[in-house]
Amino acid sequence: MVRTCVRFRLGGVLVVFLALAMAAPARGQAPIAGPRPAVAPRPGIQPKSGAGKTVAAPSGRVERTRAEVEAIIQKAGTTPPDWWNSVSLTYPKTLELTWTQPPKGTPFTASKYLGQYIWGTINENPARWREGAKLMHHVLTVNKDDTAKLARTMEALARIYHELLADWARAAFWMRKAAVTDTDYADDVALDLAHCYWKLGSKEMAATVLARYQIDNTAGGNVIRLWADIGELDSKALPMAEAVAREGYPDIGYLAAGDSCRLAGRYPQALDYYQKVLAATTGWNQIKRNKTRAQNSIDGIRAAQGLDLTRVRDGTYTASSMGYAGPLEVAVTVAGGRILSVKVTKYQEKQYYTALTDTPAEIVRLQGIKGVEAVSSATITSEAIMNATMKALAQGMK
Repeated sequence: MVRTCVRFRLGGVLVVFLALAMAAPARGQAPIAGPRPAVAPRPGIQPKSGAGKTVAAPSGRVERTRAEVEAIIQKAGTTPPDWWNSVSLTYPKTLELTWTQPPKGTPFTASKYLGQYIWGTINENPARWREGAKLMHHVLTVNKDDTAKLARTMEALARIYHELLADWARAAFWMRKAAVTDTDYADDVALDLAHCYWKLGSKEMAATVLARYQIDNTAGGNVIRLWADIGELDSKALPMAEAVAREGYPDIGYLAAGDSCRLAGRYPQALDYYQKVLAATTGWNQIKRNKTRAQNSIDGIRAAQGLDLTRVRDGTYTASSMGYAGPLEVAVTVAGGRILSVKVTKYQEKQYYTALTDTPAEIVRLQGIKGVEAVSSATITSEAIMNATMKALAQGMK
């Protein structure tokens, strides 16, 4: 194991970032394995030259070369976030910082067990997300001599940067440093890395990771969804979704296909796929939940199909849809034929990550649900916001 400590001073305090190389995978790669069953690897797309300039895509998304993305990741990973000085290192003194595992049958004790503290205290409180990242940097130093615990800390830090703070560069940096070998996590980490590359502006780098998956073994059809997000709906996403359905998981495959078509604004095709979910007689053990999601999406799309914002009367409209933990309600304000705001006014979600803010912001930016990507790790919450928004807007049609 080789460790490099990056030191800098903030407000007179010496801070140490552990930026290591620890039996790490090659740059831009992460180990691939799957929980249902293992994902079979296949040759990736050959990388192209990193030469070129940053350009803006027609959608407004910034496109960057591989070299530019690599430079952004390296700089972010070895320098502090701009908020660092404003956040204190705060945690319960009773908290075990060495990843002590609770004995079987032990009650949930967030004040003692680090994993439970992240899940029940950090994740559920947006005001503490930065605090969680700072804590994980501290935990890196506490466990610097334990390879396994160091890798686990890096993986946790990467997830905080990715799922909570939407800091794609720092998330990618720590994902690539964590040598994740546990099959329960490795597949998700690789997909998260591909997502970071896409968000940083490189479709090529995202596709390089995704191309290793011959099949989608994730419970949420996440490989399918990301292929659709990066614009490969017909060539990659839908064929993979059909393959998943043929394997005996029509609820997963067709639901992901429907969501992918909705992202592209192909509503009739999306409705066909959602109807196939409703007709499924076999599937994953969450087939009932997936059928509910399909029906909610059908309701949302039917509202969206006849929607003409220029015919929506000025005002604020409310509607609800089923989220992960229960009903979720939104208030949508329209004026002059434009969506001015989308606000989530009621919800029961706890692990919603950035969905409550990012999804409404994207709906306003895009003036509808076409092209709105669901938030990673909070897909159901994002879907509920989109469906409720379309139902709310339909109420205002003249």
